[in-house]
Amino acid sequence: MIWYILGAISIVLLLIYWNNRGAVWGGFTIGIIIGFVVAIIFAFKGNGVGWHIIGKGAMIGTIVGFITELLGIVSNKLRKK
Repeated sequence: MIWYILGAISIVLLLIYWNNRGAVWGGFTIGIIIGFVVAIIFAFKGNGVGWHIIGKGAMIGTIVGFITELLGIVSNKLRKK
């Protein structure tokens, strides 16, 4: 259930930051790459390719990218003071 919620949040974040391809999209991309590497490792262990692992990596990467965007916004506001 939590992965459905995180997936919905990730999709909304990707849509919000569609024009601003910054940390959110970078996190999404890195998450897919890391998820793919982990899925390949699981495939060599004999468990088959876990496509859900790639999706989970993308979700986590998107949320981490959003947190990075928030830290940048907070940093800019603190710098202006």
